[in-house]
Amino acid sequence: MPRTEEAQAFFTAVYTAVQQIPPGRVTSYAHIAKLIGTPQRPRQVGTSLKHLPTDPSLPYNHTNVPWQRVISAKGIISPRSYPAGSRNQAAALEAEGVTVTTGPLGELMVDLVEFGWFPRVLPSDAAMGVEPDDDEDDDDEDDEDEDE
Repeated sequence: MPRTEEAQAFFTAVYTAVQQIPPGRVTSYAHIAKLIGTPQRPRQVGTSLKHLPTDPSLPYNHTNVPWQRVISAKGIISPRSYPAGSRNQAAALEAEGVTVTTGPLGELMVDLVEFGWFPRVLPSDAAMGVEPDDDEDDDDEDDEDEDE
């Protein structure tokens, strides 16, 4: 289904932001939403990643957008396509050196203190001289738990 220009711009912003997460680090859907200027849309970040194309000929796809580096604000890997989807994401993260543990309810988790990536601005924005808003908080722990 074709996307509106607004939806395509949002998907592109999400994919561009996710490409800047360093290997071996993770961030939350909510933090990506905040970094691209739409803090009210963490669920749509998840939707964008859910619809990331697999076709490597497209500009944004599963090979050049590290979708596996985005998890919930509580450090939980989304149980989409449970259990295979979350296990695949955990395996991709472990291949990058991220430790994935199993929580008390069987959920796959990442320690955000050790592996979290929560800059105040995207590295690409910082390189262009963009300053973070002073009213932004740096603590994603208060963000709503967002799954896809």
